[in-house]
Amino acid sequence: MASGKVVLTKASPTVSLDKHGVTSGLIRVNLNWTSPQDSAQQGAREPRGLFQKMRASLRAGTTKDVDLDLGCMIRFSDGSKTVVQALGNAFGAVNRFPYVALDGDDRTGAQAAGENLVINLDHQAEFSKLLLFVYIYGGSGDFRGLDAVVTLTSDRGDRFEVRLDECPPQAHACAIALIKRQKGELVVGREVRWFTPKDGPIIHDAISRAYRLGMKWTPGSK
Repeated sequence: MASGKVVLTKASPTVSLDKHGVTSGLIRVNLNWTSPQDSAQQGAREPRGLFQKMRASLRAGTTKDVDLDLGCMIRFSDGSKTVVQALGNAFGAVNRFPYVALDGDDRTGAQAAGENLVINLDHQAEFSKLLLFVYIYGGSGDFRGLDAVVTLTSDRGDRFEVRLDECPPQAHACAIALIKRQKGELVVGREVRWFTPKDGPIIHDAISRAYRLGMKWTPGSK
């Protein structure tokens, strides 16, 4: 029976999947955020004075959406590693290597379902680390005002939530959570570690180095 939602915070950053009975089956990772353009258009529709409405309408017309991409860097128990993400069409697979898959690419935040990544815990013994991350494709803008939230949901309905809050200016990538084995249990740890241009021109490399994943990166597109 599902135990309801657990919110991972700075004060309580980790949760044991084993203690919640989540040891097999699929776990769905959902990324949802508020489209800046939708927010601006909603503001333009709200009741207000004529001058304010004109300003809000102008702002809505010039506001650009950002394209957030959810991904997962994976290190396996045999030392091999890979990444699942939309960039490079590396969408992965659930029932074969790498046992992690991304179901699509929401480029505006307008899709109600957001972006979803699935992890097959029936193969958890093959995983050493799974680092969930998100970045802004193209590197324009930052995460402020997006109200981005990531929710991990088990087959039974257990939910574990991480809010991407306290975003610094210019942050265009975030290490969301690290899933790894700790004292014999599979543990999800909240990271919410932000990356900005000063961390390096290739944001994937900056994230990989920060978590000692040892991956090599080349520029890509989607």
